[in-house]
Amino acid sequence: MIIKIDTASATPIYEQLREKIIYGVASGALGPGEALPSARRLAADLGVNLHTVGKAYATLTDEGIIAMDRRRGAVISKTTPADKDFYDALNKRIGLTAAEAICRGVGYEEFAAICAKSYRVNGRVNNSAEKGDKNANERA
Repeated sequence: MIIKIDTASATPIYEQLREKIIYGVASGALGPGEALPSARRLAADLGVNLHTVGKAYATLTDEGIIAMDRRRGAVISKTTPADKDFYDALNKRIGLTAAEAICRGVGYEEFAAICAKSYRVNGRVNNSAEKGDKNANERA
């Protein structure tokens, strides 16, 4: 997976790096057990500070997206079930996005279609979600 960052963006570089890795995992471009470049190597390849990559890796480790292996360095973790904290944060982020959409005049159906399309585009659609996961409404 090729990672590109936008140094002119207002989004911090460590956050851009975190997002690119999450998109890579969601799309299947990065699979469980796959090793990421060392922080030193990735920093050199991207032309950024070592601590910037370290911060992105630390954040991803805290979130359970990657794990640090003594022999292999940063590796992609197996998918872990979402917990209450994740659902709370997800509801908060989607809530703000929905509020912004309402302020811009985006209707419910259009918003729902955009969310569904984004989910399909960014990841491998879970069969339970396609069939109408009965627990999804309880978690939301």
